[in-house]
Amino acid sequence: MATRKQWSEFDRLVALGLYCELPFGKFHQHNPRIIQVAQKLERSPSSVAMKLSNLASLDPVITSSGRKGLAGASQADRDLWQEFSEQPSKIMPEIATALESLDKAVPKDSEISELDGYRGETATAIIQRRKSQNLFRKAVLSAYDNQCCVTGIADPRFLVASHIKPWAEDVDNRLNPRNGLCLSTFFDRAFDIGLITFSDDYTLIVSSELEKQQSNNHIRETFLERSGTAIELPSKFSPSQNFIRWHRESLFIQ
Repeated sequence: MATRKQWSEFDRLVALGLYCELPFGKFHQHNPRIIQVAQKLERSPSSVAMKLSNLASLDPVITSSGRKGLAGASQADRDLWQEFSEQPSKIMPEIATALESLDKAVPKDSEISELDGYRGETATAIIQRRKSQNLFRKAVLSAYDNQCCVTGIADPRFLVASHIKPWAEDVDNRLNPRNGLCLSTFFDRAFDIGLITFSDDYTLIVSSELEKQQSNNHIRETFLERSGTAIELPSKFSPSQNFIRWHRESLFIQ
């Protein structure tokens, strides 16, 4: 009987990267991305798909909704998930690095030249930061099935992984998928400057600054008529109520 291949730390980071990249409904062995990664890890697609289901069993959003993953998560899976939940700013770059290594993505010389010396950072550090930010975007958008959680707009050209607590306000949670909402560009801008926010039960709250613009048809139809409606909640990485509360209390214009 062939020896069962053990999951290394690198393999688990790659699997967690896939968990970030893919919508919940695409954790199956026929997904082309899963097949591609499985080949590079020298595993079967079913093995990789099962690992994603194991990770899903650790995600509170999945378990609380009744859509439980397999109950086979190892202690190493649990330890990685806990570290990911508690130290996302540390783990997300490691995940991005693992995926980059797997895909053998090498930055172009022109890209390095353009970035070299920018703000005193090395080109490598800047490129790594961009890759981590890109992973954050993928994690947030995939959690909402690539649709704005307010409007349902599904064109990626109009979608933003919007930080709930701004980048400058919380270094530790800059890359935390639970610090993100998938919003269309117009709603992202309104959220960013405090013209809209959300309640603890994730319903839209509109600022008095917008309420004053009842006569503006676009403002009324876009924002005011949606006031009090609930957002579409994600299939994974639920937005933190603590972050939502911070936004409502610290940034929202009453």
